[in-house]
Amino acid sequence: MGMVDIGGMDATAVAGLVARGEVSAEELLDQALEAVTRLNPKLNAVVLIQEDVARRAIAQGLPRGPFRGVPFLLKDLGAEAKDFPSHNGSRLLANTVYGKDSSIWLRMRATGVATFGRTTSPEGGIGAATESAVYGGPTRNPWNLDHTSGGSSGGAGAAVAAGIVPFAHGSDGGGSVRIPASSCGLFGFKPTRARLPDGPYAGEGWAGMAIDGFLTKSVRDTATMLDACEGADLGAPYWAPPLGRGYAAAISRPPRRLRIAVCETTFTGTPIDPACRKAVHEAAALLSGLGHHVEHGRPTADVPGMMSAWTDIVAIGTALGIRKALGGRPLTPDLVEGVGRGAVAHAASLAPDRYLEAVGKIHDFGREMAAFFDPEDGIGPDILLSATLAEPPAKVGRFSHDTEDYVAYRTGPHGIFAYSPFCAVFNASGQPAASLPLHWTPDGLPVGVHLAARFGADEQLIALCAELEAARPWIGRRAPVHA
Repeated sequence: MGMVDIGGMDATAVAGLVARGEVSAEELLDQALEAVTRLNPKLNAVVLIQEDVARRAIAQGLPRGPFRGVPFLLKDLGAEAKDFPSHNGSRLLANTVYGKDSSIWLRMRATGVATFGRTTSPEGGIGAATESAVYGGPTRNPWNLDHTSGGSSGGAGAAVAAGIVPFAHGSDGGGSVRIPASSCGLFGFKPTRARLPDGPYAGEGWAGMAIDGFLTKSVRDTATMLDACEGADLGAPYWAPPLGRGYAAAISRPPRRLRIAVCETTFTGTPIDPACRKAVHEAAALLSGLGHHVEHGRPTADVPGMMSAWTDIVAIGTALGIRKALGGRPLTPDLVEGVGRGAVAHAASLAPDRYLEAVGKIHDFGREMAAFFDPEDGIGPDILLSATLAEPPAKVGRFSHDTEDYVAYRTGPHGIFAYSPFCAVFNASGQPAASLPLHWTPDGLPVGVHLAARFGADEQLIALCAELEAARPWIGRRAPVHA
């Protein structure tokens, strides 16, 4: 056997090689570790390698799941696992060891993946770039090392785009799977709120806005992994509407012809970068050519009010986590970066009842978005199409965590929400949404296209994603920095 070029393959195909005996799990792990050694100095994407854990799991016999033997990485934020200590993107939380395994990790592990480490994330999971002090510097984009791979699952995006692993775990509280998917030329899908388990360490993330996900090269890899992980865990505070046949069954045939609303601006009408607008126009033409009904449309929901509520909820959650981790120690720059310190200060400035007021605001916003898809006076769209980001991937350093002005970092004229005005909308509303790698700029930077569906309509959305993937395949494209 020996070395196998898996760079152009998705995880499903790699698992097929293992099942047929064409390559072993040990050989794939060797290749992944060699790729880390060679590429990580450029990318700074893979951390906390636990080679012994992976080799022991292989030797003991990996579960006979759909991804048996495929090398895999966990995001260094959440996905609590006894065998995988975590920095959680922060010097304050460096080398955290867990006494229990999270439900999501147990479900991922049962697919047979050979997990050997974690991937970088920004401190607190805040931001559209991954540049944490605990990792000694920024995580860079395999398509162009001067640009960010995105955030907060930036290390996962870089590791998959560089071919270190065929797919990786991520999570999404304001676009943190879809932003790196867009930035790195990958597929990223955010399921309906509460579709995946949060326990036992949390009942919900960021008032239900955060959820796990995956950075993949194919729709089918995401579908299979979501089927393996979906469903509430014991004691969950709420459940998502049940699936019909499941994600993998849903992509076995195209959806019915759908009504697609196309938004070529932000949802508040602000123009976006021409490359991103072009990506939207091309996707709309592709959908029309496939027989879908395409028309212009833009929700009238209160996006600025939602974004203000999102910013306060995340500040309060960040402050709570930092205060617990400090354990009475002073909040100093050697422990917490500027944006985190700013979040603590902002949370302290809020009225005691602001948290529930902000949660009420995102609930109102979810109803406003639902009314766009199902208006009282007619038939609404099935899908809302936009860009994933308002610009191509930003330069490294633009979204550094040095500033202590947390509110401006998030909602200022040059802040994260101006750069990423689409993704958090669907974290707030709880709707399923996805970024598809359908466009590249002339100088080779990926530009994602964003699709969102009604609350609970995950299967319809992922079936459409698979139809677009078949019509305009992307898996053959390799980043310049690649294993």
